[in-house]
Amino acid sequence: MGKSFLITGGRVVDPSRKIDEELDILVENGKISSISKSTSSKTTDVINAKGMIIIPGLVDMHCHLRDPGNPEEETIYSGTRSAAAGGFTSVACMANTDPVADDPSVIDYIRSRAESEGVVNVFPVAAVTRGLLGDDITEMGMLAEAGAVAFSDDGKTIMNSEVLRRAMEYASQFDKVIISHCEDRDLSEGGQINEGYTSTIMGLKGIPAAAESVMVQRDIVIAREFGSSARLHIAHVSTAASVKLIRQAKEEGLNITCETCPHYFTLTESEVEGYNTLAKVNPPLRTESDLKEIIKGLKDGTIDVIATDHAPHIIEEKNVEFNIASSGMVGFETAMALVLTELVETGILTLPKAVAKMTSAPSKILGIPKGTLAVGSAADITIIDPNRSWVVDVSKLYSKSKNSPFSGWKVKGMAVMTIVGGQAVMKDGKILVDRTSRAEPPKFLDINKR
Repeated sequence: MGKSFLITGGRVVDPSRKIDEELDILVENGKISSISKSTSSKTTDVINAKGMIIIPGLVDMHCHLRDPGNPEEETIYSGTRSAAAGGFTSVACMANTDPVADDPSVIDYIRSRAESEGVVNVFPVAAVTRGLLGDDITEMGMLAEAGAVAFSDDGKTIMNSEVLRRAMEYASQFDKVIISHCEDRDLSEGGQINEGYTSTIMGLKGIPAAAESVMVQRDIVIAREFGSSARLHIAHVSTAASVKLIRQAKEEGLNITCETCPHYFTLTESEVEGYNTLAKVNPPLRTESDLKEIIKGLKDGTIDVIATDHAPHIIEEKNVEFNIASSGMVGFETAMALVLTELVETGILTLPKAVAKMTSAPSKILGIPKGTLAVGSAADITIIDPNRSWVVDVSKLYSKSKNSPFSGWKVKGMAVMTIVGGQAVMKDGKILVDRTSRAEPPKFLDINKR
């Protein structure tokens, strides 16, 4: 769209700068040049964002791009387009690829593919242990130097407490966070859904809530040893007990953060009734009381981040018997709308607090220079139409996989433009151009005209 453009008339919400007012944003050479009440500029490219909300580009600190290894499910090419369609400008992809991201060569591959094929920023998360086997710690220094922003064996728990303890100490030397998948596999082994009434009537082996909370407590005890020197982040929190344990740990002053996902504050275990494999996730959907505590944790700040845990699976992995179906759901293109509809519209979170959990908070935890509209920062910007009502149609998702239980849901609020490094990559649901391409996207003067 040229070397410079002006966004005017919209409500700017940037929690990192404590901004929530109507302002103009001038972008020059891919960076934010100024942000003020009235900006004079010679540029002829103007985005009229009247009635829109302008926020820092969304940051997802927990997703799966399946690249390398499973191109039938997702690739960096398709996954980053799905992310852009949902308003995300930066994503951190987990290490459970094939081969596992436990070697600098895999990190190099992901970064190279993202640069050549991606339309959003991609930040690789490296494995804590080789092969995700939970035994030998990876060469964290080399992986960090290659570009890994964090370490996680997500998808598998590090059951050996001594291995986790040493990993936390090792990662702290590079100021990197450990993202912990908390699941006691001895308790969850063979489980399909949350243990309780629904699992009983469906005749499925259940996964007790304790499978998560036991390991959350274990991780907290280990983190306590290191004080503020080591950083622990608990992934996809799903139970009331976990929220309460993390709340207590934070009150104690421990250096612990955590995340949850939209499905844990919108859905309960009843969603799997009828053997609905689209609602099969790990950790599983829980009870109404768990959901209420998740919402309380979001409201009081116990839960720092809302991540997607975008986990693509092809139909052949879902349209099978429940006990052999894969766990996970796609989430890039529904996350923001679910947050706006279920949390902001209902008054559970203010808009700035919701935006913080999807921009500045994950950026701070990962230590990446994103999630802000500060002058001089990369022009990663998401423009939202807060009044746009729409119905989720999974057939129209940019993701290669369509495994979402939200098909048919009516939501309110849509990302209508995604800008990465000063380059518009999505407008009104359509991917415009690769940000790595020399071609220019069509000019647009009024975002309200569709």
